[in-house]
Amino acid sequence: MTTHPSLAAVQAKVGPRLKQLRTRRAMTLTALAAETGISKSTLSRLEVGQRKPSLELLLPIAHALDVGLDEIVGSTRVADPRVQSTARRVGSRTVLPLTKRPGPQHAYKMVIPAEDTEPDPKVHEGHEWLYVLSGRLRLILGEHDLVLGPGEAAEFDTRQPHWFGSAGAGPVEILSIFGGQGERIHLRARTTGQRK
Repeated sequence: MTTHPSLAAVQAKVGPRLKQLRTRRAMTLTALAAETGISKSTLSRLEVGQRKPSLELLLPIAHALDVGLDEIVGSTRVADPRVQSTARRVGSRTVLPLTKRPGPQHAYKMVIPAEDTEPDPKVHEGHEWLYVLSGRLRLILGEHDLVLGPGEAAEFDTRQPHWFGSAGAGPVEILSIFGGQGERIHLRARTTGQRK
């Protein structure tokens, strides 16, 4: 028989989660109040558990923090973690979203055709990380004109003029992680002993 946490226990965890999500995004109570239209004192009372959470309060907060409601409430069920998405065409490229939840960073798998070789540098807010799975990727970033092969990665601020496409020898397949607000990618790897 499955036991479910009491409503009071779930509500007690909402405040600390809200505070953690807000501080992780470096957002002040004042900024969150301005974004949601909820008073700063109400938000403060929610975070310390002096105000019971309601959908009327949590929905605009979830939207402002760019998270799912279950991330604030703490879902007791483990959802299917597989990402079910459909590839779409963006110009000549095939793009497959690899993330399903709203958030600051989005991952994609892209297939760029061999004929996509004409540079058209763009500038926009954000930070991008690229990893070449197969083929050869041409990356123009500012004054750099680079060719990356399988297993190579690049990370850059998208406020620099940039473009990437096929190096012309065939299609290229890449993974891309993009943060629209300039979030950098943080990779963690366990270190192993040095080889002798």
